Amino acid sequence: MSRIKSRFADLEKRHRTALIPYVTAGDPEPSVTVPLMHAMVEAGADLLELGVPFSDPMADGPVIQAASERALVHHISLKNVIEMVKEFRQRDNDTPVILMGYLNPVEVMGYEHFAHTAARAGVDGVLTVDIPPEESRDFLVALKNHKLDPIYLIAPTSSGERIRSICTSASGFVYYVSVKGVTGAANLEVASVADKVAEIRQSTNLPIGVGFGINDANSAAEVGKVADAVVVGSAIIRRVADNAGDKDAIVSEVSALLQSMRMALDK
Repeated sequence: MSRIKSRFADLEKRHRTALIPYVTAGDPEPSVTVPLMHAMVEAGADLLELGVPFSDPMADGPVIQAASERALVHHISLKNVIEMVKEFRQRDNDTPVILMGYLNPVEVMGYEHFAHTAARAGVDGVLTVDIPPEESRDFLVALKNHKLDPIYLIAPTSSGERIRSICTSASGFVYYVSVKGVTGAANLEVASVADKVAEIRQSTNLPIGVGFGINDANSAAEVGKVADAVVVGSAIIRRVADNAGDKDAIVSEVSALLQSMRMALDK
């Protein structure tokens, strides 16, 4: 059983909603990332999403775009990100880690080489924003050969047919984008999220994570009532940006946010 499947099975037994924080690898500097990953687990994270910096992150809003820019100043590559996961695994062999990013760096490395290298380092899943399932055949083969879970996004505008297609290709969990637009967008409507999550459940038995628009403990708790996982990204990256240059402050601020979300989810 994969780490992701095992973690969600354990959470289900404990009636606990997964908390999945996102950080951009190498932001604001490479030495921050692995200590921050460990701190997030200690603060209550159940899975981790590690963003691969990219020069044209089209699904991301200005907050996470800026994080990629800060990381790229340090020339953070996909290879560097995988090495960070390998370093993280020296202390934590249990927490699932998902790489989130764009196809171009993976294509440069090559599907098979990427999958092999990522799996050996301890990566568990891959969310590649800009490759739809119908164009993923070779990529999926490489991921599945190395027991990596392909994670896919489902949009508010996704039709029933589209949802079924995505769920057929996905494993680990599916990720519902709770608002139209890019990461960091506002106007989260929990009622509409609940309706869409219920629709998605008709097409899959996989856990459903919800992200985009979750900014505080209250919004995390509300979404946690209808989803199997809440994903928080921009709210974390804002705290990283506000404390750039002070590693201890970054860890403290991000940990405090996640602890408040964890407490709200567990009520």
